[in-house]
Amino acid sequence: MSSVKVSLACTVCGARNYMVRVNAQHTQRLTLNKYCKHCQRETCHQETR
Repeated sequence: MSSVKVSLACTVCGARNYMVRVNAQHTQRLTLNKYCKHCQRETCHQETR
């Protein structure tokens, strides 16, 4: 199995704050609750394409 790097963007302000490795064969966008330094709170971050 190979993995690829994807970036996670804040759904509130749109800033790309995190880079994570995911399985190359995943089909849905990854969504995580992470801290956003621009919003200064924990927000939902979604995988960008």
